Amino acid sequence: MKFVASFFDRDDRYSLGVEEQSSTAYLSIPVSNSAADYEEYYALSDHECAAYATDREKARAFAEQCRRHEHDDRLIRKPGWSRGTPR
Repeated sequence: MKFVASFFDRDDRYSLGVEEQSSTAYLSIPVSNSAADYEEYYALSDHECAAYATDREKARAFAEQCRRHEHDDRLIRKPGWSRGTPR
């Protein structure tokens, strides 16, 4: 999988982009576990991605929901046994 970000919000700590092989739009958030810092990638519809690109408040709210694990069904890569916590 190759994730290519097109937008970064450093204040609210999320990014938007596309996974190139599947053309799946995503929102990602940074997380950490005892071994590494990494990103969790949440699948978006093209409509959601376009909306979040123009409405930072909606994107921020979705990122916060992801941090609370409310959209785990959308994770593109499922976490392993040592799931990280949001940074």
